[in-house]
Amino acid sequence: LARVLDPAVQQCPRALFDLGHRHRAHGVQDSYQTAVLPPSLRGKIVLVAPEIPHNTGAIGRTCVAMNLELILIKPYGFSLSEKTVIRAGTRYWQHVRLCEYENWQSFLEDRQPAQDDLYLFEEHGQQSFYEPVYKDDGYLVFGCESAGLPKEVMLGREDRIFHVPMRNPVVKSLNLSNVATAVIYQAMRPFL
Repeated sequence: LARVLDPAVQQCPRALFDLGHRHRAHGVQDSYQTAVLPPSLRGKIVLVAPEIPHNTGAIGRTCVAMNLELILIKPYGFSLSEKTVIRAGTRYWQHVRLCEYENWQSFLEDRQPAQDDLYLFEEHGQQSFYEPVYKDDGYLVFGCESAGLPKEVMLGREDRIFHVPMRNPVVKSLNLSNVATAVIYQAMRPFL
């Protein structure tokens, strides 16, 4: 279990520490128990309906490297027990702070993120991912590989949609794990 190093740290909702025990509550499937984390460990990556296990595994590995929570919103195009997820995350998958939600609405009801805590990434976003000032406890939200973010996620949040610039129009989109890694490092720059 996590140790509290500083009494001033804030409590992270549904922080995750015990991968061996999963339970369901209010549409949530957590892998860990609530714990107190320092602000630098409060960032969150959200994958909505990921389809490719290798991408999810690679993003999970980056989350471990950067001390970020990985939030997965169903449905998935694979099982989390698939070897490809674990292989992509290599020996680090066991250290992923993982939380799963049945759907976007369950996520919103449980986490209750403020509008300006959500950073949505989509190829048609009007703003570059270089523009926002990222919060250390923000939610970096990515859609599935084939269709991007669902309309319900973007509706009313058009000013929160960002894109990763590409200079050659021949390329329609980039690999999800590559985009997520670029965004994570840009968002974490002030905290590194």
